[in-house]
Amino acid sequence: MHIGVLTGGGDCPGLNAVIRAVTLALHSGCGAKVTGIERGFRGLLDHRARPLLASDVSGILAQGGTVLGSDNTCDPFHVPHDPHDPHDPTGGDRSPAALAFARSLGLDALVAIGGDGTMAIAHRFHEAGLPVVGVPKTIDNDLAHTERTFGFDSAVAVVAEALDRLATTARSHGRVMIAETMGRYAGWIALEGGVAGGADVILLPELPYSVDAVAHHCREREKRGEPTLICIAEGAHAAGQALTLRATLPGSPDPLRLGGVAHTLQQQLQPRLDSEVRATVLGHTQRGGTPTAFDRVLATRFGCHAAQLVKAGQFGRMAALQSDSCISVPLADVAGRQRKVPLDHPLVQAVRALGLCLGD
Repeated sequence: MHIGVLTGGGDCPGLNAVIRAVTLALHSGCGAKVTGIERGFRGLLDHRARPLLASDVSGILAQGGTVLGSDNTCDPFHVPHDPHDPHDPTGGDRSPAALAFARSLGLDALVAIGGDGTMAIAHRFHEAGLPVVGVPKTIDNDLAHTERTFGFDSAVAVVAEALDRLATTARSHGRVMIAETMGRYAGWIALEGGVAGGADVILLPELPYSVDAVAHHCREREKRGEPTLICIAEGAHAAGQALTLRATLPGSPDPLRLGGVAHTLQQQLQPRLDSEVRATVLGHTQRGGTPTAFDRVLATRFGCHAAQLVKAGQFGRMAALQSDSCISVPLADVAGRQRKVPLDHPLVQAVRALGLCLGD
């Protein structure tokens, strides 16, 4: 067998652990030849691929990022017009060219590692005739039908450490400190990171907040001489207000780039409070660095399970974690879907039980 491997979407800790596990498991389990596709699905269009031997993945388990490179803008089924592209200056659907390159490599199947956008593209390639197995990756933890995605635990650890640091300066000056997390339209990072970092206010996309309610909570803490630590997800927004956008990328599978809501909230709170309000956007620090031990293990489990699916000929499926067991689910059930925080989630209930503020 000859299997291709690619990493799509945004980078995150644990990608290299999956590449390593898939490569070693396919080599030792069925003697398969493994080829790495560089820069995600863009590599299928730009003809960028290289062999992956056991020696190529040695020592990469703890490395952050991805040795294959990634791309979060290229969808071969919807390529925007590029007059400088000599291969297809008209843009449009270039999936036939991608499939032709896969055939020229002699690929029997593809292992695609990524989030909901990657899984949506992978599903279309599977339907077009290239057998695919998916591996769930996203720091946002928002993929359907899996309880956990690798990269999430590492991102939460960064948020918790950042809140620990912000808490000391908040106490020193009696300030209100706002930390903005990633997560897109799901609040998992802000929820778990906020709880782990001892935040006093946690604001989620799933629950539009009231600025007055947040300000009231801060004022009550002011009366007691206490600073306030706020953890807000980038997709959170005040009731009746739109999302805060940092940029738009036309032609991207996910053209909206969220960001800046912490500064918006800072401007809304400052006139209502005596304390100084400061905002910090954690940004890509949540994506960088080495994976936690949990993510290294989870990524390895996912990679080995993906190799087992390939060996068994079970294509069109994605590895998933349910009840701490690795299973597989149809790509069609995952593609383009998101898993948001249920408002009756036990951790949301714990936040309320602690008397913390959710902005409602």
